[in-house]
Amino acid sequence: MDDFYYEGGALRCEGVALDEIARAAGTPTYVYSHAAIQRAYTELDEAFSGLDHLVCYAVKANGNLAVLRALASLGAGADIVSGGELYRAMRAGFDPKKVVFAGVGKTEAELMAGLGERILLFNVESAPELERLERLAARFGKRARVSLRVNPDVDAGSHDHITTGRERDKFGIPIEQALALADRAKQYRCVDIIGVHQHIGSQITKLQPFRDSVERSAGLVEELKTRGFDIQYFNIGGGLGIRYKDEETPTPKELVEAIRPTLEAAGTKILCEMGRFISGAAGVLLTGVVYRKKSGEKDFIVADAGMNDLLRPSLYDAHHEIRAVEQNGSVTGADLVGPVCESGDYLARDRELPDAQEGDLLAVMDAGAYGFSMASNYNSRPRPAEVMVSGERWSVVREREHYADLVKGELVPAFL
Repeated sequence: MDDFYYEGGALRCEGVALDEIARAAGTPTYVYSHAAIQRAYTELDEAFSGLDHLVCYAVKANGNLAVLRALASLGAGADIVSGGELYRAMRAGFDPKKVVFAGVGKTEAELMAGLGERILLFNVESAPELERLERLAARFGKRARVSLRVNPDVDAGSHDHITTGRERDKFGIPIEQALALADRAKQYRCVDIIGVHQHIGSQITKLQPFRDSVERSAGLVEELKTRGFDIQYFNIGGGLGIRYKDEETPTPKELVEAIRPTLEAAGTKILCEMGRFISGAAGVLLTGVVYRKKSGEKDFIVADAGMNDLLRPSLYDAHHEIRAVEQNGSVTGADLVGPVCESGDYLARDRELPDAQEGDLLAVMDAGAYGFSMASNYNSRPRPAEVMVSGERWSVVREREHYADLVKGELVPAFL
């Protein structure tokens, strides 16, 4: 079922016409489908049926409190990579015992926050991090539950910027070093190594990288157990891709069945940390057309949303389908560009696009992951509003920023 569809020539999200939202909330605005989020999470959860497991939502994909609350209420865990994401997860109502904390550069304050909340696991990515965690836990009378994040040296086959499991990438501990680190940690008094974690990247569209990395990491689970470690958790990471254009992506069931024998043999609780798969197709970015212009033979559709609102096309040359909110069937070869003062500011380039005129509305599809979460105030542009739809109801779940928000916290010193 597609939660974004045309009815009577008008694009809708569930039971709400998108032009209604645009008229009331303005543009640019992100719109999220509650039903789509719930369906994607349920599909993932059911794929692991028969295995002791926990689906942790990767908060970095979309950290809006309404999105997080929806997932927490479904029983999801949270995969976080910063103290700010921990704060969001707690505000949204996640059980701390379902929170795993990843990230290669956790600060002392962030480690302390995780200890204070008594989260399920720290995914430790280096020997210095493990040593710091031991010192902090000992100083404050805490115990830290730890998974060793290993780097299995497997190429996910996705964009270079979002591939994280190769030897040259900054993430994780090389598998050959993980055993030595674990043995060294036996002398620590306040750290318990009870898990193994891996994550090789994002927008993965092939099963083989998952198979290879899980098998290599599962070997470490087995070896740690033979050395006396009580390994209770095996976190296989996330990164399952979605279809933006014409990608053939495996389903969650296909993924789990491909690695189920390895997961069963591990004899642990299985964790996964999906973000894009859950929220990516559940969101669109509504934008209004400001101008049409030509430069020589080049045709430009100038919209009020730009790279500061949705960075993926400029950063990754990512493809997002562009739909007219009011369907008229006509198309044109053009660039859909934003108002930001950069030639790299575009949402679609050299594409067949709806032949939109000034005042028309467009929807940038599949923008629910790494959309608003990567938005910025570049060019002193206020960030867009966010809306959630449930059936025939909708609500603003983040107010549009105003100019005063741009300078909040800035101070002019007395000597000026």
